[in-house]
Amino acid sequence: MAFYDLDKEQRALLVASISSDLFTAFELAQDTILLNYMSDSDTYIRKAVYIAIGRIYEQLQPMQEKILITLNRFLQNDDFYIRQTVINALGEIGKKHFELVQHFFEMALFDPHHAVRNAVIGSIKKMAEGNPKSVLRWAETYLEHPDPEIRREICHGIELRGRKHPEDILPLLQRLEWDKKARVRTTLVHVLGQIAYKKGCLAIVIAHLQQWENQNLVQDALHEIVSVHHRYRNFTALSQSEAKSYISFQGLRLDN
Repeated sequence: MAFYDLDKEQRALLVASISSDLFTAFELAQDTILLNYMSDSDTYIRKAVYIAIGRIYEQLQPMQEKILITLNRFLQNDDFYIRQTVINALGEIGKKHFELVQHFFEMALFDPHHAVRNAVIGSIKKMAEGNPKSVLRWAETYLEHPDPEIRREICHGIELRGRKHPEDILPLLQRLEWDKKARVRTTLVHVLGQIAYKKGCLAIVIAHLQQWENQNLVQDALHEIVSVHHRYRNFTALSQSEAKSYISFQGLRLDN
């Protein structure tokens, strides 16, 4: 039975059972139990697993080294679900202890499976929100990597920090304004749109875009920002017309 086929009380009991099983498995080095949970085809079971691992790590200091050693071993597993769950678990740990897990992400950035690389993006998002200085300093080193997919992953990964603190990531995003790869450029425009619609963020983004040299990209970003203010109109701080007016007031032209 799938996780969300259960009622709320049953789900809570299952999560508690998973956490208890994981604790025992780490303590007694019972890899089979850990691998069975990590490879479950249900996304929400795997999510319960990696959240539980993060909590166990944080609460039980004597087990921390054992947990990292085990996760390191599992990162070599052939099953991409297992590697994906490992990276998500390391993302939970990295929210407070990024320096201890940084080397795992340096490997996983190049994982052959997209699901694992997407887990890297998701983990960078949550780690950068809670541990921005260390994570952004590390992310910056990959912005000129020769592999465009790495540049794209980093660009996407730092997005969440930018939704509350766009000033933290805009200088990093600007490093990509002349990137020639379409996937990187598309992601950059997407991220600029995503960090501009929360309260107080549009002014910061527009002020920074006025310093950018690639006017074609700026135009694409402005159109994406205006579009986001329509698509997310129930969540934006300003209406689409107010966003357009603000952009024009700041002296930026919106080409048709």
